[in-house]
This record gives sequence, structure tokens and C-alpha cells, in this order.
Amino acid sequence: MTAEMSGPSSGPLNAHSPVVIDIAGTELDANDRRRLAHPLTGGLIFFGRNFQDRAQLTAVVAEAKAIRSDLLVTVDHEGGRVQRFRRDGFTHLPPMRVLGELWMKDAMRATDAATAAGFVLGSELRACGVDLSYTPVVDLDHGHSEVIGDRAFHRDARVVALLAKSLMHGLLQAGMANCGKHFPAHGYATADSHVALPVDKRSLKAILAEDARPYDWLSTSLTSVMPAHIVYPKVDSWPAGFSPKWLRDVLRGQLGFQGAIISDDLSMAGARAAGSVLDGALAALNAGCDMVLLCNQSLNGGAPVDALLDGLLEAAGRGAWQPDALSEERRLDLLPLIPPLPWDELMHLPGYRHALDRLP
Repeated sequence: MTAEMSGPSSGPLNAHSPVVIDIAGTELDANDRRRLAHPLTGGLIFFGRNFQDRAQLTAVVAEAKAIRSDLLVTVDHEGGRVQRFRRDGFTHLPPMRVLGELWMKDAMRATDAATAAGFVLGSELRACGVDLSYTPVVDLDHGHSEVIGDRAFHRDARVVALLAKSLMHGLLQAGMANCGKHFPAHGYATADSHVALPVDKRSLKAILAEDARPYDWLSTSLTSVMPAHIVYPKVDSWPAGFSPKWLRDVLRGQLGFQGAIISDDLSMAGARAAGSVLDGALAALNAGCDMVLLCNQSLNGGAPVDALLDGLLEAAGRGAWQPDALSEERRLDLLPLIPPLPWDELMHLPGYRHALDRLP
């Protein structure tokens, strides 16, 4: 897939635009426009603070894409407590555990409900110009993770894989790609990687036999994967998102994954094992990530965002990392291939109305 590049992105580093950044408020300011025009910026992520209403969101997306036409516009919008847009018509989606609980009562009904959730989620976002939501969570519900909790479908990897595939079917119907997270496993470790560096002391064999099975079973369905900021010391001393062992040897080599690998937020405490944000970005890119995510750093002037973009540019110039055309192809492959339905048309679409009725 190819996409036309515009503005400064047509410079010498247009072979790879790996950085996903955010914005501070509900509209673009001069700093936002400058950063979106940076040759290494390939994506934009929205948070709840960036949402006022649908008209405002749609206008901001359009302005951002006028700066860079192939910008990948993203959001963490899973349902339950991780849903950034909750007003002005957006459907309140259930946490994924609800679908797992429905599975225990009626498995086939649960798969249909998961597809309905994916279609509603994807079509509503796309109607406002958003290209990708970082979903589904395919972590297993071991019952003691501080951050996963009801975001997981189920304890059984088979149930997780089938419900995730059903949800991805709904996303696909809406023209949206998907992102399985958090590879290889976040449900077993107790600590929250936003505020600590979790450790999972299980062996590679144990992890691959259970928690990582959905990545194997969904290897031809997943279009992107987000690795965990977790250390698995029996496998590697680096967190998975900075580990060539996990990303190149296991995910790509052993499991055969062909899509994009997107780092989790580099500002999280679990990412600090690599050092500074720039050190983390370099480690992630050199380990096999195609894109790196930096969240909530545009506030108060956004100096950390500038430091990352300019630091990566300088690092590429001295050979500290190599821009990768294959990574850029994977980024572009996450862009929708079909146009979205405008919101008012979507609201009257029989398939959308039926999907709403099928939600649990």
C-alpha cells in the first residue's frame, strides 16, 4: 500500500516516520502544527482531554491530515474504563470481561456481541476521522493484574483468541485495523507498568504455552501488536518492548507475525529501564518496533516531544538507528482502505442499528 506524503515528510527520512505524538488541548496550536510536520512524525494519539464534541474532533483530525495526508490518527478506545470519547453520541461500550462472562452462558452469542462491539467502536471512530484504536487486549485475566483487570476477555487463552478475533472482524467491517496488546503477557504480572516496572518470572516455555498463545493463533488476523513494558528475566533482561529476543526472535521469527509493532508509551515508568525517552525510542526501534508512542508530553510546551523528534533525527544522522522502509510500509498498512460513513449516515445504517442491539 502506498500513500502520498505531503510537507516536510517528503525529505530524506521519508523512508520511516515512526513517532506517534499527542497534542495538549482541543485544537492545534503552532507547536502542534510544527511537530506534525516533522519528518519523523507518523502518528497522532488522542486522549479524553482532546475531546470536546464530535464536530471539534472531526475538525482537528482534518486539520492534522491537511498537514500530513498519511498521518495515522489513533486512540486508546477499548470500552469499559478505557474509552476516551464518551459524550455527544459515542456508545458506551462494555469492558471486555463482560463478553467473556457472556461466553460462559452462550459462547456463540458472545462471538456475535464481540463483532458488534468491534463494528460500533470502529465505525463511530472512523466517522470522526480516527484511523486506529489500540484494541483488542489479548492478555489473560489471571485475576491479580493492577492495570488489566476487566480489560481482559477471559482467563482461557482459547476464549480470548476467539473473542478477540470476533471483535477484530467487527473492526474490519468498519474498515479499521487492530492492535493486539500487550505482548507477550501483561495479565500475570501484578504491578502497573504505568507507574512501575513489572516482572514476570515465568519461563519462555510457560509464557508461550499459555499467555502468548493468542498471538500465535491470531498471527494472520492481527495487523499490529503492542509489546509490554515488562521484564521476563528468564528470557531477557530487557522489557519486551526493547528486546530483540522477544520482538525479532519470538514474535517475528517463531510466531511469524508480519504486521506493525508499536511500542507502548515511552513516558511510562516501565519504559525507564532503557533510560531517557530518547534512549527508550532508540532501544525500541533497534529491537524491532516499527513505531514508538510518546503520550502526555505535549503539555506545558511539549519540550519532551521536541527532544524526542530532534534527538531521533540527530541519531539517524550519526547511524544510531536506521530508518526502515519496511516499517513505513507497515505503518501505512494500518491506514483505512475504505472511506468512512459520515456520522449521520452511520446512525441510520441498518447494520449499525443491529450491532447496537447485539451489544451485551
